[in-house]
Amino acid sequence: MLKSDIEGARMQLWVLLFSTDADNQGIYAQYIEGINTVLSFESEDDATRYALLLEAQDFPFPVVEKIDEDELKEFCLDAGYDLGVVPEGELAIPPEKNVEQTDWQPDGSNKEAESEIEIMRRRLEGLL
Repeated sequence: MLKSDIEGARMQLWVLLFSTDADNQGIYAQYIEGINTVLSFESEDDATRYALLLEAQDFPFPVVEKIDEDELKEFCLDAGYDLGVVPEGELAIPPEKNVEQTDWQPDGSNKEAESEIEIMRRRLEGLL
């Protein structure tokens, strides 16, 4: 189960990033109840396990990165995303069906979202 609008004093979370190339970077999010929700994890092991499950579904393999909770909350607020947190030890399973077209593409071919990606890239760079 995801926790939205995190409460408590969590300092570090783990997120899934696609491409470490500064010109073409994406963060894993799910579309939940009409809102893009960045999925984060309290545990690096749980984030890695989720990344492997994504790869098994032919999703591009993400890089697991640690990020400060407050910075991630600020990023989500600025981008208009919700923040979901998978509690440590909870098994999260990716949805069976992924979106056909993402805002981020491994080859950088999605020109429509290029300006939004550029904005997100700058925000993500500021977080790392």
